[in-house]
Amino acid sequence: MRIIKVDAIDSTNSFLKDLNKTQKLDHPVCVQAQKQLAGKGQMGTVWQSEPGKNLTCSVFMKVSHVELSDQFYISMIVSLAVYDTLNWFVVPRLSIKWPNDILSDKKKTCGILIENVVKNGSLVGAIIGIGVNINQTKFNELPMAGSLKQILGKNVDVEEVLYKLLEKLEERFLTLLPSKYQSIKEEYESMIFRRNKPSTFLNVEGQSFVGIIRGVTTEGKLQVLLEDDIIQDFGLKEIKLLY
Repeated sequence: MRIIKVDAIDSTNSFLKDLNKTQKLDHPVCVQAQKQLAGKGQMGTVWQSEPGKNLTCSVFMKVSHVELSDQFYISMIVSLAVYDTLNWFVVPRLSIKWPNDILSDKKKTCGILIENVVKNGSLVGAIIGIGVNINQTKFNELPMAGSLKQILGKNVDVEEVLYKLLEKLEERFLTLLPSKYQSIKEEYESMIFRRNKPSTFLNVEGQSFVGIIRGVTTEGKLQVLLEDDIIQDFGLKEIKLLY
């Protein structure tokens, strides 16, 4: 895979989007930044990262055989690839907090932001932003954030994490086939944080309720079993898990 390394950049996702517009990317490309000036997270949040201590990168992967209605499978295999990577480094008690935060014992160690590339109504690629907390130990006003150094008690080589992550991403994208969708979904669901456990959620009105996560729909909505034995599907902006 082609790797582009930069010192400081606004956003690795934005960099790759601009690169794709000018070069029409046809093969996997990774851009890694020592420092992001405006790193993006889910729903417009900002990703905190001390320069040089963490992995901040984006990867372009060509996608030509996935229907728009099946695009959440991209999110699932990316989450599984990051899970594979951290598991290789023996990070304990890993889970996936829906839709694609990677936790170690409830601490968020990795965030993922995927922006799909669509042309003429068809998916042609995915720009995958990944931030892994590696050697940073202080997170301002983020009590649920954690790093590999905090968890493992030692420094971890950022470059080693990058190369293992790219290896796992390429492995997982080879499985992104309709014939594999069911097994991808089942594996992803088996790793969802607090699945099959009574949990407290907030709805869009700010009201709390208790439910049990059962899985996800193929569109990526969270399926929650409510007290009246009805399973309800929730989108990303419709529900928040309290933990």
